[in-house]
This record gives sequence, C-alpha cells and structure tokens, in this order.
Amino acid sequence: MVQAIINIGERANRILNIVKAKFDLKDKSEAIEIMAEQYEESILEPELRPEYIIKARKIMKQKAIRIGTVSDLRKRYK
Repeated sequence: MVQAIINIGERANRILNIVKAKFDLKDKSEAIEIMAEQYEESILEPELRPEYIIKARKIMKQKAIRIGTVSDLRKRYK
C-alpha cells in the first residue's frame, strides 16, 4: 500500500465525505480508492472493455455496403 500526504480543496473534501458516507467507508482513503476505480471504468481506455470488444466483433461481421463513386455516396445519403 502506498501512503501519500495530499492537499485538497474544501469542495474535494466535501465530495470525499459524501462518497465515504454513501458507501459506508471507514476513511477518506477508501473513498479515494472507490473514486479512482470509477474513474478508471468510465474514462480510461473504454475501448478495452469486454462490451466494446463484443460490439466491435458484431460490426466486423456485418456485410459491407458498396458505395461506388462519390456521387453515388451523395445520392445514397441525401
């Protein structure tokens, strides 16, 4: 386990207290841990999530659409 001394603002402190109360945690360290996990799930590398891989495989199995020329493309999507 890594220990760190951090300086946070009043608002961040309130948010940590809310997370701590919501999840019935012992201390703010656990609240920071939960927030880091949620951040990772929602922001960091979402393309590596299993749902994304399943979606990409479905798209890859779809039949390609023959467009032809640029004018054909414009006619199709007008």
